[in-house]
Amino acid sequence: MKAKLINKILSKQIIVGVVGLGYVGLPLAVEKAKVGFKTIGFDIQTQKVDMVNCGKNYIGDVVDDDLSKLVKQGLLSATTDFNFIKDVDFIAICVPTPLDKHQQPDISYVESSSKEIAKYLKRETMVVLESTTYPGTTEELIKPILENGSGLKCGVDFYLGFSPERVDPGNLIYKTKNTPKVVGAIGKDATEVIAAMYRAVLEGDVHTVSSPAIAEMEKILENTYRNVNIGLVNELAILCNKMGINFWEVVDAAKSKPYGFQAFYPGPGLGGHCIPLDPYYLSWKAREYGFHTSMIESSMMVNDRMPEYCVERSSKILNRYKKAMNGSRILVLGVAYKQNIDDYRESPAIRVIEELEKQGAEVVYFDPFVSEYIEHGVIKKGEPELTNELIESADLVIVTTAHTTVDYNYVQKHAKAIFDTKNALKNIINRENIELL
Repeated sequence: MKAKLINKILSKQIIVGVVGLGYVGLPLAVEKAKVGFKTIGFDIQTQKVDMVNCGKNYIGDVVDDDLSKLVKQGLLSATTDFNFIKDVDFIAICVPTPLDKHQQPDISYVESSSKEIAKYLKRETMVVLESTTYPGTTEELIKPILENGSGLKCGVDFYLGFSPERVDPGNLIYKTKNTPKVVGAIGKDATEVIAAMYRAVLEGDVHTVSSPAIAEMEKILENTYRNVNIGLVNELAILCNKMGINFWEVVDAAKSKPYGFQAFYPGPGLGGHCIPLDPYYLSWKAREYGFHTSMIESSMMVNDRMPEYCVERSSKILNRYKKAMNGSRILVLGVAYKQNIDDYRESPAIRVIEELEKQGAEVVYFDPFVSEYIEHGVIKKGEPELTNELIESADLVIVTTAHTTVDYNYVQKHAKAIFDTKNALKNIINRENIELL
């Protein structure tokens, strides 16, 4: 089986299936198709499937022309019908892995996708989970589902592995194509073949490890590392505010050291799919072994509290202007979870808005990339333009996302007071109405 699959990879005879056409799946499908692999995208959302089949892009990291050309060439298509799984030789599972209301892993999308795949899985197929999850998911959950549902045996009839997605929306340097990839599979043959499949598509290095669990833990480490360090700087930022010290200047001074220090910055909280969620996967799994991840859980608590802390600081700023939070008009600049993108998943800015509204503030927002967002089933529309009338009407402007397309000189000129949680106004000379996190 190994030799046959490698030959099919080298001759571009592999048909690729990508399950889940979101921020991870669609860019991966496009890259597979661009190098000549016929690719079929699977998704339960009819709207996404229809857009792909019409060549209409909805993901920022995908080039519109690339998608359109691939669809016209017949190299890329999409469907809601999992029956077509029987036609593919390589399957990448790229479905969401959110947390439930109890902050525990919700792997229902992975489970349901695996069950659908099992119905149509054929011999000599590679199956790879890319969705971020807890260590053990591939072998403890997916393997039994695929074997029991298909009657096939892993390692004999099909190969199974884990290769964590590494997607950084808006990154101008590293995209799916050139980001190094980690692959861990069940058995040496599976590892070799799946790695060969990624090497045939990607420019970045493909780093193989000895098992799916290693690859799963590696992904958790990547993002927990960032969570812990951001928790550290957020806590120090709170302390420095009490001490009257500009923490942003502290970080700039520390990063002048050419070794032993990596700069992380505070903010109103953590956003995106991975960093705010991954540590919960690890702490949840650790309890199975009677182990508490005390350092990780402490950083999670610090980061989770930052939106409320920012609202507390906002209230104090308003008080200095003889204003109560209740009844004040507040302009929030930015609801995307990071600068210069339209992705607002887990955005701390949205939590800041919710907390402000709970305290009776009238909140409006402007984001040049997010004209509206949906939270708890409710659509909230942003202001269409950042006018001087809009800025002047606010008792307080809170910068929650440091979009570089915003004219902060203009904001400073017209604002009564500004709470800058991202140091977006660092180059503004007149700082009388600016307060930093």
